[in-house]
Amino acid sequence: MLFIGLYVVALGVGGIKGSLPAHGAEQFDESSPQGRKQRSTFFNYFVFCLSCGALFAVTFVVWVEDNKGWVWGFGISTIAILLSIPVFLAGSASYRNKIPSGSPLATISKVLVAAGFNSCMSTSSSNAIASLTTSPSNPAPTSKDAIDNSTAAVPAETPTKSLDWLNKAVVNKPIHSTLECTVQQVEDVKIVIKIFPIFACTIMLNCCLAQLSTFSVQQADTMDTKLGSLKVPPASLPVFPVVFIMMLAPVYDHLIIPFARKLTKSEMGITCLQRIGIGLVLSIIAMAVAALVEIKRKRVATDSGLAGKLPITFFWIAFQYLFLGSADLFSLAGLLEFFFTEAPAGMRSLAMSLSWASLAMGYYLSSVIVSIVNNVTGNSKNRPWLSGTSLNHYHLERFYWLLCVLSALNFLHYLFWASRYKYSARVKS
Repeated sequence: MLFIGLYVVALGVGGIKGSLPAHGAEQFDESSPQGRKQRSTFFNYFVFCLSCGALFAVTFVVWVEDNKGWVWGFGISTIAILLSIPVFLAGSASYRNKIPSGSPLATISKVLVAAGFNSCMSTSSSNAIASLTTSPSNPAPTSKDAIDNSTAAVPAETPTKSLDWLNKAVVNKPIHSTLECTVQQVEDVKIVIKIFPIFACTIMLNCCLAQLSTFSVQQADTMDTKLGSLKVPPASLPVFPVVFIMMLAPVYDHLIIPFARKLTKSEMGITCLQRIGIGLVLSIIAMAVAALVEIKRKRVATDSGLAGKLPITFFWIAFQYLFLGSADLFSLAGLLEFFFTEAPAGMRSLAMSLSWASLAMGYYLSSVIVSIVNNVTGNSKNRPWLSGTSLNHYHLERFYWLLCVLSALNFLHYLFWASRYKYSARVKS
């Protein structure tokens, strides 16, 4: 029953977080500058609202679970979800709803299969690739006029030259009607493939975020967690990045962005890719700070000779939490807006779900890296970095330095792909 409950939660959360950001952003008029600005504000406050829920979870719910039992904590969460349903339905009369037009996964699969199958088939003059034919009335677009990753309808009968191996999906006489692809479908799949490297570069950031709920909590458990007369549970420590996100989101939207717009003379002020890049840089700094804090914590442990609570406040851990919280705000809000603006209209929910897929893959990657580190560093003479009778025997600072280096390499990888990416025609620079 426990695992069934966890799987159902994952299914529900996946559906909500994949659909809700796209549904909310579509309520704004993206054809007007004011609508695009409001849409950008929506993504900031969407992350803000996520932080509000997280603040409630890591403070009140954690306190109830520690003092009243887990049953009460699960009960409160269940009631909160039930109350959200009538609130959501109350606005249904005014929502701008998009009519579903088929599965984007089916479209992507069809284009990929058709392109692969047709590339293996010998072509003839009667089965020539339609995308390679042009006419005086329908000339091929020039490099100046072509927009490789536009989400607007492609009026020409010829697909763009980028990722031209996909153009083989468009033929005059497909081998089967189920493999018949239009030029627009091919162009939509190209867009999804082009944004995929940006998605992949955020996995390492979420791997660093995984430390907030694992080793960082273990560190705090060895430290003095008293706040005056109140003893803060170590599981409530994620309140630091949550509170900082709630403080930074309004500041970013009402102070930083207006200033950036005046400075850059552009509508967006800071582009989505720049916001993601800032988040990746902050994650590098966070891991470096985490390593330095762990060095200080172990020095206190060595000097005091204590195996229990150390005479050092848990507020030192807050520094790495604050940097990672800032990284999460910049990267998540930027990534959601980037996927929404770049993805084809019929694939927005799928594209925005990549943000949460990145989070899940980052947590899995964290577990993989921990296992690899222990296997590589552990031998007959040396104890593994992340193993010992207590956290004081770990080499956690080395692990954090490793994540810092991997994050830096990931940032260089991101710069390579971000510099090569061309925004769609709908994104105003």
